[in-house]
Amino acid sequence: MATEDTLWAMEERFWMQGADSARTMTAKGAVFVFPYPVGILQGDQIWRENLVAQRWRSVEFSERCFNREQGVGILAYRVSAEREGDPIYEAFCTSSYLNDNGTWLRVSHQQTPVQTAQPS
Repeated sequence: MATEDTLWAMEERFWMQGADSARTMTAKGAVFVFPYPVGILQGDQIWRENLVAQRWRSVEFSERCFNREQGVGILAYRVSAEREGDPIYEAFCTSSYLNDNGTWLRVSHQQTPVQTAQPS
């Protein structure tokens, strides 16, 4: 259970503490997939994109799923995130972490915005 708790805490820091914090928890060749217009980013591209790892005022994870196979941990969840001046952001997300000699590093992250039904 400690591994699962550790990875969920890291994931929350990713959302709440900004790019500098996220960079220390991310593998050098990591791949992130964000909604349009950002798209697919890898390695140093991740940190050049001003929309990546911005601080959020609050985040709530629901529909949480966790799996661990040997040195890989995978989180899947629905996020509801809020920051000042923006509407609440809701997405389905996955993050994959690799245990590299006792240090967990994010190797991938993906976000798919939740589409809400539009009234007819």
